[in-house]
Amino acid sequence: MELMQKNLSIKIGKLRLSSPLIAASGTFGYAKELDGLVDFNCFGALITKTVTLGPLTGNKPPRIVETPCGLLNSIGLENPGINIFLEEKWPYFAELNLPVIISIGGKTKNEFIRLIERLDEVKNLSAIEVNISCPNIAKARGATMFSQDADETYNLIKALRRITKKTLIVKLTPNVTDIAQIAASAAKAGADVLSLVNTYFGMSLDINSRKPILGNIIGGLSGPAIKPLSLYALYQVQKTVKLPIIAGGGIMDTKDALEFLICGADALSLGTVNLINTKAASEILQGIKKYLQKNKMSSIRRLIGSLRCQS
Repeated sequence: MELMQKNLSIKIGKLRLSSPLIAASGTFGYAKELDGLVDFNCFGALITKTVTLGPLTGNKPPRIVETPCGLLNSIGLENPGINIFLEEKWPYFAELNLPVIISIGGKTKNEFIRLIERLDEVKNLSAIEVNISCPNIAKARGATMFSQDADETYNLIKALRRITKKTLIVKLTPNVTDIAQIAASAAKAGADVLSLVNTYFGMSLDINSRKPILGNIIGGLSGPAIKPLSLYALYQVQKTVKLPIIAGGGIMDTKDALEFLICGADALSLGTVNLINTKAASEILQGIKKYLQKNKMSSIRRLIGSLRCQS
């Protein structure tokens, strides 16, 4: 198939992907209602909605609010829990003709350990995304996430690394003073791949009621508004850590995708754009291919990290 030509393939951890595009966690549901709407052949991999040890009902509504240049969400990782997920949802994903990465989340180190122990037994599982950066499930209001502390990040990933040899993708938050420092801790602890970035903290108000619109008050901002910030986070991390990077945050078209690749992203995470345009992946992949042809690049590897900084 034309979209799966070798010059677009990339490698992250132990995974060889036919396309640099990855469907971000939370973008697609569990059911088959997307069959016929989305061309999964355009993606190199798909990341599932984050799964936790036990079921979560999520945050109280409203959970989503549109902003002038993005989307605020406060879903709260609603999911059926790992047991039901593996029994009822995983079989569908396992049938897809592309690598599937299971995303996991937890409030404690022990929860993450138990999740990794369970997933280490799952055959045909391509990789595990360790989501230590969800802004909507803090242990208590004002509490920090694992990825907001370098030592906690190191200790958690080190413990998980001892349990499994599967590819570990660590998803980091941009809501920190120095994301490169956190990334370095994850790399030192044994992460195989870094994922940049999760959403930025944000909120929206109703001026008539003078109350927050989101039921959880705060949410995570995604979409084109955060692209320059996400690109900067990638720039900072790729200078510090020599690990494959899945980067995203505001990628809406081919130009955006090319910027992230040039800045050093090995793979691209498409999230909010999928909610707007179900054909976005196909259009972006075709655009990347045309760019490579126009610039006489035989492989996408020649494009990745080709940023020319002014002296």
